[in-house]
Parts: sequence; C-alpha cells; structure tokens
Amino acid sequence: MYEVNAFADKILGLTAQPHDLTMAQICLRACIVYIALLVFVRLGKKRFLGSATAFDTVLVILIGSMAARAITGNAAFFGTLAAIYVLIALHWLISLISRDWPAFSNLVKGRPTVLIRKGRVDRSALSQAHMSDDDLDEDLRLGGVDNTGNVKEARLERSGKVSVVGK
Repeated sequence: MYEVNAFADKILGLTAQPHDLTMAQICLRACIVYIALLVFVRLGKKRFLGSATAFDTVLVILIGSMAARAITGNAAFFGTLAAIYVLIALHWLISLISRDWPAFSNLVKGRPTVLIRKGRVDRSALSQAHMSDDDLDEDLRLGGVDNTGNVKEARLERSGKVSVVGK
C-alpha cells in the first residue's frame, strides 16, 4: 500500500505545494479531474447541465471552482474530487425531492412568471423581472412573434428564457 501511495504522490504531487507541481503533474491532474467529472456528471441527472435554472447554475460554478483547485494543487486532490461527487449527489437528491414536491421545487428552482396574457403585457411582472420593453420585444422576436397582440401567453421560465405561445 505504501508503494501505491508513494507512486500516486510522485506522479500527482499530492504532498507538494502548488508552486512545486510540475507541468506533467498538473496535466495529469487535469486529465484525472476531467475523467472523474465525466463519470460524476453521468451519475447525476441528465438535465442539470442543460436546464440552467439557478439551482443548476450554482452547481456548475461550484464544480468548476473546486475542480480548478484540485488541478492547481490549492486543495487536497482526492478530497476535492469526493466533495464534488457529494455536491452532485446532493443536487440529485434535491432534484428527486423537487420532482415529487412542487412547493419544494418552487422554493429551490423558482416559478415561471406570466409576462403576457391574451396580448396584454403585465407591466408589474415585467418590472419585477427587471425586463425592459426592448428585452421583451427581443424575446418575442426570437419566439417568432412580431408584436404582443399576436401572443396568447408569454412566460419568463425558471431557466430565465421567455417561452411564447402565439394566438
């Protein structure tokens, strides 16, 4: 066992200070972190990288920050990988609870906001969303609609995107 630990320390620089890591050690750490993150993401729910709610974005930021620290040697290598796995598992658990408990889901992921109903813009909702008329017009155009009178409903979704249902 000692030989395995000594070998891992030599090739990964596990006991070295960050400024003492060689380029080869940093590159090998990067490869291991990359492979570990691929495995972890595959174990997590498929949507967390694509759905982009605040709930998902926070996890992505944390993973990136922690992975960088593992690569550069500013945090314990295997401990950091374990912590990343725990965060993904926690995210998965919160997603599972959110799936079956709408009130919890709304708390964690937020709620959609109706911006337009039957062609009429809800100015209060637009203001609360910190959206200008220009922002709304842009989102409508991206949704294939040229004016609010042609909108049955438009919602600011939990992901921050505006969904548009034409008349």
